[in-house]
Amino acid sequence: MPDLLLELFSEEIPARMQARAAEDLRKLVTDRLVEAGLVYEGARAFVTPRRLALAVHGVPARQADRREEKKGPRVGAPENAIAGFVKAAGLKSIKDAKVQPDKKGDFYVAVIEQPGRAAIEVIKDVVMATLVTFPWPKSMRWGKRSETPGSITWVRPLHSILATFGPETEEPDVIQFEIDGVKSGNETRGHRFMAPAPFKVRRLADYQEKLEKAKVVLDPARRRYIILTEAKQLAFAQGLELIEDEGLLAEVAGLVEWPVVLMGAFDADFLRIPEEVIRATVRTNLKCFVLRDAAHAKLTNKFILVANIEAADGGKAIVAGNERVIRARLADAKFFYEADLKTLLEDRLPKFKDIVFHEKLGSQWERIERIERLAAELAPLVGADVEKAERAARLAKADLLTEIVGEFPELQGTMGKYYAQAQGEDEAVAHACEDHYRPRGPNDLVPSDRVSVAVALADKIDTLVGFWAIDEMPTGSGDPHALRRAALGLIRIVLDNEIDHPLSNVFGRAVETYLKQHNGYVRRKINSLIAGKKQPKITKKPRTRAIKKAAPRMTLREIVRRAVRAYNASDLQDFVKDRLKVQLRQRGVRHDFVEAAFANNTPSNLFLNVRRLDALTKFLETDDGKNLLVGYRRAANILRDEEGKDDRLYSGSPDQRRLQDPIESHLWKTIRSTVVDARYHVKRKDFESAMETLSALRSAVDSFFDKVTVNVEDKKLRENRLKLLNEIRAATLTVADFSKIEG
Repeated sequence: MPDLLLELFSEEIPARMQARAAEDLRKLVTDRLVEAGLVYEGARAFVTPRRLALAVHGVPARQADRREEKKGPRVGAPENAIAGFVKAAGLKSIKDAKVQPDKKGDFYVAVIEQPGRAAIEVIKDVVMATLVTFPWPKSMRWGKRSETPGSITWVRPLHSILATFGPETEEPDVIQFEIDGVKSGNETRGHRFMAPAPFKVRRLADYQEKLEKAKVVLDPARRRYIILTEAKQLAFAQGLELIEDEGLLAEVAGLVEWPVVLMGAFDADFLRIPEEVIRATVRTNLKCFVLRDAAHAKLTNKFILVANIEAADGGKAIVAGNERVIRARLADAKFFYEADLKTLLEDRLPKFKDIVFHEKLGSQWERIERIERLAAELAPLVGADVEKAERAARLAKADLLTEIVGEFPELQGTMGKYYAQAQGEDEAVAHACEDHYRPRGPNDLVPSDRVSVAVALADKIDTLVGFWAIDEMPTGSGDPHALRRAALGLIRIVLDNEIDHPLSNVFGRAVETYLKQHNGYVRRKINSLIAGKKQPKITKKPRTRAIKKAAPRMTLREIVRRAVRAYNASDLQDFVKDRLKVQLRQRGVRHDFVEAAFANNTPSNLFLNVRRLDALTKFLETDDGKNLLVGYRRAANILRDEEGKDDRLYSGSPDQRRLQDPIESHLWKTIRSTVVDARYHVKRKDFESAMETLSALRSAVDSFFDKVTVNVEDKKLRENRLKLLNEIRAATLTVADFSKIEG
């Protein structure tokens, strides 16, 4: 079957757009081919800095013929209806339609036969439509663009289009079309400097081979492999190790068509500044990789650069040019770093009074005050020193006003640690300045030092409570304040550090910090929750007098107590809980197990929720757990059916005098003892033992269903036995809601 080869040759495409553009080209073209009835066998997209390419294998030579029957009006229908049908079906007259009998009479039917088009004609339309609608994030106009319909914009000036179609055994045809003065053909060009002459190609294998000879590596994955392999080999030859960077590797592979890996050096004197500053400078300004000593794992004064040309001098001039730029950049970084050290972190704090964090949540200074108070509240709960937690929270954001962080925002926190160490702060305080931002993502480390944990929790909880209070929670895919990340970070910190404490109390304290700052937006939110009413629209910031008027007799302590209750019933509680469920599902935990474990416990104690879930999962993997679940379902099904028929609930304890069968008495005694023991273990937070206690029910439940009939003629006895079944259901609720478990 024929193959399609398409190349769009232009000026340099920004590296950040390349991968998405290649995928968009593949999807747009192949989706349109399928819609047109040309089902292909396979497709691959490629991208280099100057070209987007697509190869589609196994495309049919032409579309299949189509035959369609279109039903029209009844025979004898009004002339207007018949005329409309003739026009819509493309018939010359109604005589060209056939008459088809139906249960309701005879109807006109038009048989429309449409012969399939040649695939090359369909592909031409597909490619032109793709070019006109291609979704570049940014595009431009250039040259003398045609004013006729079908003109395009492109990310950079488009120079040529290669488009061929044909079988492997024959010379492919050129798909002839022109768009904005650019004519399609079967020519392309190689490397801009080393092989600029045009050359003709036929199909993918020929295309790749000739590009390779013309100093172009078409496949971006292969360019990445070449860069990484040669960089490691070059470093190994010097007794060094490459510090790998996936993001930088992908970016560099998008900047070169013919990667040439070289090594340069900078003055060893620059190694006195923090390693992270050197890495950021080399990475951001020159797109180069840094190296470390293989023996001591310390950064060296060598770096790896990737050129796009095989220079006649072996790359000496290229290396020298990069070294000059790096020397200048590192000199600037060294100057900024030394200038930052002259000012203490605490002396920078007053400037935060003039920096707005959010118009409704106050300044950065007010935010720092809130985090400091909340960290002091959290410190005893997580086992941290209160004074150190307060000090760390006070200094944690100070590095945002330093020169280095202004130049490299990604170093916030990291530089705070270095500056805190340099001014003699306690190590726990210094590390909290860095770690309180963690975890920044799913693969980032979770802080474990107690002081860092307290500050990190305070930071994330303050953010969540603040934006919740002003009704700016995420909606759909939008999350401008990164609240989902804050919630997931909060969850990971709580679980990894086994923090056994209800979050509702902590969130209540966070609300208190806002109220102490007389934040009217937060006060109105809490008042509306306490009153059970929707928060009224705020037209301007309420002042303290208006706040006191809203609840004149309510003390701050009472407000906080009610705020805790309001949080437990709020959408913020659901938001955090939902993020936990998402995380658990990503770990492979069954969603019904999660619902069962979370149904009847303290909703805001995330750690206990997960411990209960783990115990439930292990229990249901045992034979006792599986059999008890079967017995529970049997009891629940009988109860559901009988309660539905009788239109009543069979709740309450059974009458012991009506327990006629010894097996009934044994089940009732087993249930009572099991519930007592299970509640005792749950109160002690020993969920494994609570689940193990439930296993005692298994044999008693099995015996009951084997030898006792529930639906007997004696109504009183039947009611008593149904109540006994309800006790089985109630007993399992002490540890989990088995009704949520599926399958």
